[in-house]
Amino acid sequence: MGGSGSSDLECSLTGFVSPTPQKIPTEVSTVLCGGHRVPAFINEFWTAGQRKASSIHEISYRACFKPQLPGFFINMLTKKGDVVYDPFSGRGTTVIEAGLRGREVIANDANPVSKSITQPRLFPPTVEAVEKRLSAIPCDAEGGTLDLSMFYHPETEREISSLREYLLQRRDRGEEDTVDRWIAMVATNRLTGHSSGFFSIYTLPPNQAVSQQSQKRINRRRKQVPEYRDTHRLIIKKTKSLLRTLTRSQIINLNRVGKTAIFLTGDARKTPEIPDNTVNLVVTSPPFLDIVQYRNDNWLRCWFNGLDSNTLGKTITMARSVKEWAGVMGGVFRELYRTGATGGWVAFEVGEVRKGTIRLEEHVAPLGIAAGFSCEGIMINTQAFTKTSHIWGVDNMGCGTNTNRIVLFKKEL
Repeated sequence: MGGSGSSDLECSLTGFVSPTPQKIPTEVSTVLCGGHRVPAFINEFWTAGQRKASSIHEISYRACFKPQLPGFFINMLTKKGDVVYDPFSGRGTTVIEAGLRGREVIANDANPVSKSITQPRLFPPTVEAVEKRLSAIPCDAEGGTLDLSMFYHPETEREISSLREYLLQRRDRGEEDTVDRWIAMVATNRLTGHSSGFFSIYTLPPNQAVSQQSQKRINRRRKQVPEYRDTHRLIIKKTKSLLRTLTRSQIINLNRVGKTAIFLTGDARKTPEIPDNTVNLVVTSPPFLDIVQYRNDNWLRCWFNGLDSNTLGKTITMARSVKEWAGVMGGVFRELYRTGATGGWVAFEVGEVRKGTIRLEEHVAPLGIAAGFSCEGIMINTQAFTKTSHIWGVDNMGCGTNTNRIVLFKKEL
């Protein structure tokens, strides 16, 4: 369906039957969004069981969607060689999925950690190359000024400090290569977690990092003391896991796309590096009000990668009201319209916030229309099909985590 027109898309969505055993037909409704009546398509369009995602995606990051979401739109609305862009790239799900499918990619995120955990996966090394590089890295660095004893055994902390020092020195000398970046990416992902597969003692899930004081409280409550973790062994183990399902053709696609990929670190409202009328598809999930505290969640990852989390936190959008959030997103949509190709699409995932009492699609649709797009509809992907009355109500299985809500826009001819 690459290059589908608006009417073709509506027909396809209306006639879509879910791939679940129940084979449920799409439910079609209409929604009033800021004075605009917009069609809504409700079904289980993609699920974890529909198509197993590539293992290369398995990098933990808070507030990220499943690879099947961008995969659905990339497959339906683009062809090989088209440009796919994510202005709020996060862990890089859209970029990696597009790369696997042979699309050109552009990524932007105010947090440089996003680039650090995305770009290396476009150039996956062999396990042997990672093993050889790790064997050359000493493990004798002294601990730094940052107290991490509540997370790590002294020997583990020494290994982490040595690895960090080695990687940052290679970067500063201009000697960093794809293997170094891969190792840094995997280590960043292994810093904290809740199982023996991570460098740390038990802490919160690996998509965030608690403060030192919070970790001390966790340790006291659980009566735990950090035990030694072999960081090099865990990096190799995770490397094998990330590479386990990659095919030769996918690696070729990733490498080719990686050579021309554009990675930006800044405000999504100002992306002069992207030429006018060049992006065929945007698939993104923006920051949702004050739900996610990116600075607090990423302080340890920033430290490991030589970044200042306090400075970065000031550049990341954390709007605390719908009006403020809409003001920022209005600017984003104007920039997406400028960079969008004629006939190009935007799939804007809005989710549900504050237990469903705020439905951002009602605010997003008018913003896209004001920027010049036509709003082609709202897609609601349900992991367990529910009635429309519950889809649009606040009583949607508690906090609304059972659905994805995507507002679809098109830049008309």
